[in-house]
Amino acid sequence: MRTVLNPVESELHDPNSHLFFNSSSLRNKGEKNQLMKMAWSNTLLQIHIKSPSIPSLHFPHSLPKRSPFLLNPNPINPIPRSLRMQFLHRPNAAPLVSRAMDIIQSSPPTWQSAVLSNLLIFIVGTPLLVAGLSLSGICAAFLLATLTWRAFGSPGFLLVASYFVIGTAVTKVKMAQKEAQGIAEKRKGRRGPGSVIGSSAAGCVCAVLTIYGLGGEAFTHLWRLGFIASFCTKLSDTVSSEIGKAYGKTTYLVTNFQIVPRGTEGAVSVEGTVAGLLASILLATIGCLLGEINVPEVLICVIASQIANLGESIIGAAFQGKEGFRWLNNDAVNVINISIGCILAVLMQQLLQNWQM
Repeated sequence: MRTVLNPVESELHDPNSHLFFNSSSLRNKGEKNQLMKMAWSNTLLQIHIKSPSIPSLHFPHSLPKRSPFLLNPNPINPIPRSLRMQFLHRPNAAPLVSRAMDIIQSSPPTWQSAVLSNLLIFIVGTPLLVAGLSLSGICAAFLLATLTWRAFGSPGFLLVASYFVIGTAVTKVKMAQKEAQGIAEKRKGRRGPGSVIGSSAAGCVCAVLTIYGLGGEAFTHLWRLGFIASFCTKLSDTVSSEIGKAYGKTTYLVTNFQIVPRGTEGAVSVEGTVAGLLASILLATIGCLLGEINVPEVLICVIASQIANLGESIIGAAFQGKEGFRWLNNDAVNVINISIGCILAVLMQQLLQNWQM
C-alpha cells in the first residue's frame, strides 16, 4: 500500500530540496522536529507568494472633520445653532405653556386665570395644605382661593395665603399639651370645610360683590376693605384663642370676669388678647404692603377686628352651648364674628369719608 505524504513530508524527502535530510544523520528527535517547523514555514511562504494579489482600498487623503461617517466624503451638515434657537423660541414650539402663561397673567383676572393659577399653586403647596386642612377642607379652600383670585387678583390671594399660614402655625403651638387637656382642635388642627366656610363667608360675599360690580366703582374699594377686615378679624380670633390655650395664665369669662379653665367658650386671657391684636395688625399691614388698603384703613381693620372679637366672646359666653342655641356651634359663631368685622370696617370707612367731606 502506497503512503501519501503531505507537502511538508514530501519536501523533506525530496532529494532536490534544500530541506532534504537523511534520517540517519539526525542525532535526536528534537532535530527532526526543528527541521519540520522550518519546512512548514517554507511551505506557507511559498503559498503566500503564489497567491493572487488583492487590490488595495483607496481611502481619501483627508477625512471630513465633522462627518459622522468616517468613510463618507460628503458629510451631512448639522442644523446651524441660530436656526435651532429660532425653532425653540417659536410661539408654536410650546403652545400649551405659552397659552397657560398668557392666561395666568391676565389683567384684570378672569375665571380661567383664577382656576389655572390656583391649580398650580395647590399642586406645589400640597404638603402645607395637608398639614392644615382635611381633604374636603382643601376642596373648599380651592373654591375660596379661586373666588378670591377672580375678584382681587394675586394680592388678594397672597393675603388669604398669609392668613392660612399664620393660622395653621399657631394652631400647632403646644399641640400635645392642648390634646392632653382636651382643648385642641380636632384632627390635630386640620380644619374641614365647615371651618373654611365659617372663616371666609364674609370675604366671599365681598368678593362676589366686587366681581359683579355692585354699587359701581365707588363701592369696589369698600368691598375690598371689608374683605381684608374679615380675615383680620378671623386671624385675630384664631391667634388669641390658640395662644390663650397654650400660654394663658389666667382666663376669664368676658361677661362676668369669672375665672374659668383654658378653652372655655367666651373666655379671654391677656396673653391671647395681645397676640390676637398683633396678628390683626400684621395681616392688615400685609394688605397695605400689597397695595390693597392704605395706612388709615389698616387702623380701621384693626379696630373693627377687635370689636368683632369682643362681640364673639360675648356671644360664646352667653349663648353658645346653651339651651335653645344648640345650632350655634363654632362655625356659626365664626360667621357672625367675621361678618361683624367686615360690616364695621365698611361703616367706619363710610363715616370717615363723609366726615372728611
